[in-house]
Amino acid sequence: MRRGYERGELDESSAAPAWLAQLRAWFEDAVAAVSIVEPNAIQLATADSAGRPSVRTVLMKALDARGIVFYTSYESAKARDMAARPYAAAVFAWLALERQVRLSGPVEVVSREETENYFASRPRGSQLGAWASPQSSVIGSRAELQRLVEDVEARFAGHPVPPPPNWGGYRLRPDQVEFWQGRPDRLHDRLRFSADGDGWRLERLAP
Repeated sequence: MRRGYERGELDESSAAPAWLAQLRAWFEDAVAAVSIVEPNAIQLATADSAGRPSVRTVLMKALDARGIVFYTSYESAKARDMAARPYAAAVFAWLALERQVRLSGPVEVVSREETENYFASRPRGSQLGAWASPQSSVIGSRAELQRLVEDVEARFAGHPVPPPPNWGGYRLRPDQVEFWQGRPDRLHDRLRFSADGDGWRLERLAP
């Protein structure tokens, strides 16, 4: 299966002067593209204490100069990985635009205030699900999960749902951000921003 890539180009003269501005511009394009479902989806890669890699799709929920933020249970497989090795990589794959963005760097737990503010914005069903699901644990059946949800619904009936104490956000603070634009003949454009002291260095990579 082969296809040509001819939708765009990326060069040093047209790229934003900083990774954040470039990512925001491309993210806005992805949001506007009706062919892209979940433009804030990222594939997040971590490694466990033995160095075995794992990757899964999560949703980015915040973006600023500090990095990108996603949320999960602190008892999930990814959380255990990040506790053992506090470093991660992520990729936005906007295939309809023939673009991807790769980020890598250290990760940190966001403040409880940030977690509480985000959790309050979630639909109630998602809030209850965060309490009910023993994320990454083996369960016997879908019915068992549904019973857990019903127990949580009864517990918080008529009351706001706070974030669980074992649930919160992580921030990936990138020290490298690479922008990839598909080009004809597999001669793709790759521009990488790398942390360099107090600033960032922009380099072109061979495809």
